Amino acid sequence: MQPYITEQLQQLSRAATELCSLAPHIEQAAQMCLTALRSGHKIIFCGNGGSASQSQHLTAELVGRYKLNRPALPALSLTVDTSNITAIANDYSFEQIFARQLEGVGAAGDVLIGLSTSGSSRNVILAMQQAQKMGIHCIALVGAKGGEMQAVADLALPVPADTSAHIQELHIAVGHLICDLIESSLYA
Repeated sequence: MQPYITEQLQQLSRAATELCSLAPHIEQAAQMCLTALRSGHKIIFCGNGGSASQSQHLTAELVGRYKLNRPALPALSLTVDTSNITAIANDYSFEQIFARQLEGVGAAGDVLIGLSTSGSSRNVILAMQQAQKMGIHCIALVGAKGGEMQAVADLALPVPADTSAHIQELHIAVGHLICDLIESSLYA
């Protein structure tokens, strides 16, 4: 088992090093979020499964805190309201769970960050299409293959990994960097 553990950690280490090539795009994502926040808008997250958990995690970093004690920042995850999710899935379709919520809570000038290891999650793609109609900027956190989300987003961050676990590990690293840049720009 130890050789396997070592191999997995080495793969993750190589991918994290390759992630440095996305530094300009990570900075651009942080700037998009800062522009929204400075103009009174919010950051909205969505994703499925592990990406749903990461959406909630990153929302908590902004509403709570990342490193600094500071005022709460306006952020929300579309993955947390089970009544909305189940009603929309039942009355419309599961594909509409994020787009329908976004229609109700989003506003022009907000930023939507969609997370998907495949980049092909239909409900996240539909949310991004809804966001574009509403004047909401879109950032796609996806795996190396990118998927359809890359074409719908204003900015795509395809992390250099192919397995879901490593993609998610890199997504949280990118999300933490964005939170760090937001917090330090606004409050350091």
